[in-house]
Amino acid sequence: MLIVMAGLPAAGKSTIAEVVGNRMGVPVVSVDPIEAAILSAGIGADQPTGLAAYLVAEAFADAVLTGGGSVVVDAVNAVSPAREQWVKLAERQRSEVRFIEVVCSDEVLHHQRLTARAERLRSSALPGAFAVEQSLDEWEEWTGPSGAIARITLDSVDPLGVNVERALTFLQR
Repeated sequence: MLIVMAGLPAAGKSTIAEVVGNRMGVPVVSVDPIEAAILSAGIGADQPTGLAAYLVAEAFADAVLTGGGSVVVDAVNAVSPAREQWVKLAERQRSEVRFIEVVCSDEVLHHQRLTARAERLRSSALPGAFAVEQSLDEWEEWTGPSGAIARITLDSVDPLGVNVERALTFLQR
């Protein structure tokens, strides 16, 4: 199974992805550290490092699926082409794909998380605040016929344990 996280930066998707991956015993491939490694290698931030990171994550997920395993992909997946990338991978692999969208319905809490994340990014090699703003500006609502994509939406205002159980129940259907 290909499990794909989606949601704005600082919504809580990485935390949920890590716990779900650990509970299921499957690897989690996260786009942020891949992009950080690309930037650390000296590739300029003016280059399409985000796209490169998504392609590396896809290659990793493809290898895991080829080996008969499941994988969690942790990425913003803000736009339809990014989401379609995972649908096409699942089709090529004849694998099931499930999307877990994570939102934070409390705007004040989300802003606090974004601020804390921006502070962490300033002191690391991870993409800076521009990437956060870009994701916020580019977010596209989910489209397509209802039921065409298996997806659940979790609100990170709810307790982590509750969201993990909801995600695991969704993935076991």
